[in-house]
Amino acid sequence: MTDHDRPVSYAEARVRIEDDDNLAKLLQRRTEERADQVLIQFKSALGERWSPITYRQFEDSVRALARGFIALGIQPGDRVGIMSATRYEWSLTDFALWYAGASGIPIYESSSRSQAEWILSDSGCRFVIVENTALRDTVKPLLDTIESLEKVFVIDDDCLGDIVALGEGLDRDEADREIDSRIAHIKADDMATIIYTSGTTGRPKGVVLTHKNLLHVVINGPADPELNKIIAHPNAKTLLFLPMAHIFARFVSILAIEAGAILGHSPDTKNLVADMQSFKPTFVLAVPRVFEKVYNAADAKANASKIKGPIFRRFAKVAIGYSRALQTPQGPSPWLKAQHHLGEKLVYSTLKELLGGELKHSISGGGPLGERLGHFFRGAGITIYEGYGLTETSAPTTVNRPGNLKIGTIGPAYPGALVTVDTDGEILVKGDHVFPRYHNNEEATREAFTEDGWFKTGDLGSLDEDLFVTITGRKKEIIVTAGGKNVAPAVLEDRLRGHPIVSQVVVVGDNRPFIGALITLDADMLPGWLSNKGLPPMTIDEAAENPQVIAALDRAVSRANEAVSRAESIRKFRVLTTDFSIDNDYLTPSLKVKRHKVLTDFENEIEKIYAK
Repeated sequence: MTDHDRPVSYAEARVRIEDDDNLAKLLQRRTEERADQVLIQFKSALGERWSPITYRQFEDSVRALARGFIALGIQPGDRVGIMSATRYEWSLTDFALWYAGASGIPIYESSSRSQAEWILSDSGCRFVIVENTALRDTVKPLLDTIESLEKVFVIDDDCLGDIVALGEGLDRDEADREIDSRIAHIKADDMATIIYTSGTTGRPKGVVLTHKNLLHVVINGPADPELNKIIAHPNAKTLLFLPMAHIFARFVSILAIEAGAILGHSPDTKNLVADMQSFKPTFVLAVPRVFEKVYNAADAKANASKIKGPIFRRFAKVAIGYSRALQTPQGPSPWLKAQHHLGEKLVYSTLKELLGGELKHSISGGGPLGERLGHFFRGAGITIYEGYGLTETSAPTTVNRPGNLKIGTIGPAYPGALVTVDTDGEILVKGDHVFPRYHNNEEATREAFTEDGWFKTGDLGSLDEDLFVTITGRKKEIIVTAGGKNVAPAVLEDRLRGHPIVSQVVVVGDNRPFIGALITLDADMLPGWLSNKGLPPMTIDEAAENPQVIAALDRAVSRANEAVSRAESIRKFRVLTTDFSIDNDYLTPSLKVKRHKVLTDFENEIEKIYAK
């Protein structure tokens, strides 16, 4: 099939990346233009004030650390592992390595020793920088098994200060000339990093991303007039709390430098609400689960009161109705506008204060958000622009924008991206943001592209008449029932996860007579939900067999089934007493369910669904 045989969603790139450009030069340019402008607000602990760091101060720190890396013996092309939660030192180290001509290779702090071993060995890291002594103990034994690995550094032991001190032993002018020379020799097509995929179906693949790949997305985003309204207005601030080992967070950390938005780091999601309230972001980028948690927490808090609970539910429906009416030619009715105005005073303002009071926009990626949730937040005054991308596409490939938004879709193409749908429904992508290859894996690289150069995402979807893209599921996860019906589980799973006490859902039914589901319970939300329903406290094991809990889940399943045909609907389900987490290896670090492992380990539970 040729490119002209199918419709293509395309947005023109505003900026072309020059062959000799790179990420280090990006920071240099913006520092020259904005030397005294605040780039980062930093705090090291909960309760501390956010201290401003200007572009010049950040670039000076980057250069000082780069001198230390050179004194350490790091050469152009070397790779250094970074295994840490999201924090200021992550961004600092990332750019210092680029200044030294090297590359940072991210490792999730939740990774096991064997996972870290694969990434460090496959990428050929010389050093690894870890956050704390616990992670040092995880990777230190690898010094004896990985030939290239020379030393482990610990951020909490002030290793970055020690490395900077090494650089102070060099001739300052000579070291700076060496840094400038190394930066000048980095080409746009040179490797900037290797990010290892989550590995839901096997050993993680190393995605090579070039300086051009990352520059393309971080420069063309703010250059788009509509996206500019979110990320680059004079008072723009964003709080980064996703793991920086994830491409989405890495993209945001670089985007802030180009956009001129003030960046903050929130290392521990347990403190996220407190950090949001003190930092006061104007926009955030997050995965759908974060928005589900915010809604469910607000719902649970309101339902703790016999008065506030009904009020919240009523005005949640008003917000959804108001947002849906915005998409009609006539818009909201006078009655709906009046109800919405009342809801702002009683409910929506409280929700916004919970998130810092200044949050107006959010961008959601990493999975389907859900139409109802999207309408609720927009109706409450926080518009979520759903987007889509993969590690292989340097994060963004499509995104909704102000003035160009369809809730329930993942938007039209990101600037410079081409998106189409193959004959079998698979989404295909082209553009300067698409990775060139998998590291040390030519076979996987060949399999990832069509003969005419389109990247095969593995996701199924469709294009509407306005060239907005909708995701319907994963190609490898399509279930074929015994009756021959093809079912994409994502639609059902996403809707069911919206229930307050549901944590995870895995839809089953391959070669079976009907569709079933495995459901896990949210241990954090369960106590409050039980109390609100007038039920006594109970353990997860007790709740999994409680008739009233089962009845509530049954109603949630019925609501989820409204989105699909009868042949695709869930007929029976089982409640598991084991939740899926990163720790028990049923979730990847990017919070995707390892479906194959779940299907294997819970085979007996699945059999009970189909037992006569």
